[in-house]
Amino acid sequence: MNTKSWKEINDEVYGVKGTERRDESERDFESFKIGLLLKKASEDKNLTQEQLAELVDKKRTYISRVENNGSNLTLKTLYEIVEKGLGGKVKISIEL
Repeated sequence: MNTKSWKEINDEVYGVKGTERRDESERDFESFKIGLLLKKASEDKNLTQEQLAELVDKKRTYISRVENNGSNLTLKTLYEIVEKGLGGKVKISIEL
């Protein structure tokens, strides 16, 4: 049986780290994770998408898109959702 690691599969499908396709894939995945984190935080606060949208002056459909994808989310809006809507804090790190 030839079992491959997740890294090996990623390398084969998207290229090795540092290639344009792999970097784009990893950015997309990070955006997706942000959406999942926001969705989980909303659920933990027992907030519906409609309620969260009202707190941050957005439409429910926008909150839905953010939770399901996380892409096209500005830092300003991320801060608003987390701080105004969820009562939390955003921590961002940069790796070089």
